Amino acid sequence: MSHRVTLAGVAEFTTADGQSILDAALRANRWIPHNCSQGTCGTCRFRVLEGFVDHRDSLEDVLPQADRATGFALACRSTPLTDVRGELLGTVATTTPRHRLRDLEGRVSHRELVARETLRLVIDLDEPLDFDAGQYVELHIPGSPLRRAYSIANPPSQDGSIELHVRLTPGGLATERWIFASLAVGERVRMQGPLGSFRLTEPEEGPVVLVAGGTGLAPLKAMVLHAIEHDLADDIHLYHGGRRDEDLYDQELFRSLEGPGFRYVPVLSEQRWVGATGMVTDAVAADFLTCRGMSGYICGPPPMVAAAVHTFKKRRMRPARIFREEFTPAPLPVGLDVSA
Repeated sequence: MSHRVTLAGVAEFTTADGQSILDAALRANRWIPHNCSQGTCGTCRFRVLEGFVDHRDSLEDVLPQADRATGFALACRSTPLTDVRGELLGTVATTTPRHRLRDLEGRVSHRELVARETLRLVIDLDEPLDFDAGQYVELHIPGSPLRRAYSIANPPSQDGSIELHVRLTPGGLATERWIFASLAVGERVRMQGPLGSFRLTEPEEGPVVLVAGGTGLAPLKAMVLHAIEHDLADDIHLYHGGRRDEDLYDQELFRSLEGPGFRYVPVLSEQRWVGATGMVTDAVAADFLTCRGMSGYICGPPPMVAAAVHTFKKRRMRPARIFREEFTPAPLPVGLDVSA
C-alpha cells in the first residue's frame, strides 16, 4: 500500500509498500540530507508530527526508544504505516544540487590491487550517471537483499563509468565474500545512486584542506579532480594518511597535479620514510598555525575524522566550513542468515 509523506521544506511524495522514506524522496528528486543511508549516522533523522512509521531495523544507539516515543525517526530506515506529516531537523539548502536516485547496472572493466587489501574497481555504466563530487553508490550484493556503499572516486565529468576504492573487511559480506573473492572483470553489477550529502560543488573563497584516511581518499580524489577541472579553489591541500607505504596509492597522479594551486602530503603513522610521519592530523596541525578562512573536507575512519575536526576547530576553522564523512561498517539485519 502506498502512503503520502509530507515533510516541511521538502514537499510531498509517495512511498510504495515497504519503501523507505529516504528512498522514495530521492527517487522523486526531493532532497533529504543523508550520509550513510544504512542507519548508522543519524543525518536523515526527522520528527513525525502526524501518522505512524515502522522503524524496522533502526539501531538503538542511533535512535533510542525514548526518541522514537517522542516522534523521531530515521528516513533511511523507516517506512510509513499511514500517511505521514513531519519535519526535518535543521535546514535543507534549496540551492543544493540534486540528482534523482536511480537504479543502475554496469560491467566491471578494471580490477586492480592498488594498496594493501585495497582494490580499485572501475564499472562501465549502461547509462551515464549525474552525480556530485563526493557522493557514493550502493552495490547490490548478489544472492542477498543487502547493499553496501562505496564512494565514487572519479569526477562527475567522467559520467560513463564509476571508480570505487574497496578495502577488505575481514568476514565482510560484500568484500571478503564477494568483491575480493570472486568479482571479476566482465561481470555485471547492480547498484543504485547517487547518494550522500558529502560533496564539493561550489567555488571556495579560501584555501581548501582535505584529509583522508585509507580509502577515505576516494571521494576526496573526486573533489580534487573536479575542483581543478572547474577552478573551484585557488589553493588545495590534500593529506592522505596510512600506516605503512603499502597503504598509499595514486601517489603518481597527485604528484603530477602538484603546482601553485595544489599540494599533496602523504603521511605514514607506523613507518619512517622520506615523507611526513605520525598521525595525518598532526601533519595538518604542523603545517597550519591557523585555518581561519579555510574549508575542510574529511573522510575516513571515525577516530581519524573526529581528530581532524578537533584539529580544524583548534586552528580556528569555522565549524560551518568543516565537512566530513565517516566510513563505518554497515550492520547486518537481525536474523539474516549469512552462513552460506
